[in-house]
Amino acid sequence: MELSPIKIAGTSRTPTVNFDAERGSFELKGNSILENAADFFKPILEWLTKYAKMPKEYTEINIQMEYFNTSTSKCILDVLRKLEIIYLGSKNVVVNWFYKEDDEDMLEAGGDYQRIIKIPFKMIQTTT
Repeated sequence: MELSPIKIAGTSRTPTVNFDAERGSFELKGNSILENAADFFKPILEWLTKYAKMPKEYTEINIQMEYFNTSTSKCILDVLRKLEIIYLGSKNVVVNWFYKEDDEDMLEAGGDYQRIIKIPFKMIQTTT
């Protein structure tokens, strides 16, 4: 099954999305200030459901959000739950959660997800 990559250029209100099944490499980056985040994330979640049927041995997601609203936070959780299914199916999955050194909120959000989801998290502090 061939899954085409998802590439969505970010805006001031929507995140950059790069999901590449061939490489097992996924990225969410930027801002997500969406009125209806579920509509934006629906095709991404459907894509992940397909990916989960034939995942790579190693899957890595880089999440480097500057800001996201409450409706987006649930969608990020949904993305992580799809990856958790892959991890619990004995594949290697790693979440790289990036946060700026002075951004306590983003560090705390990553920690919250880390407590909920049974996937290894790497908390990565950035200066930019």
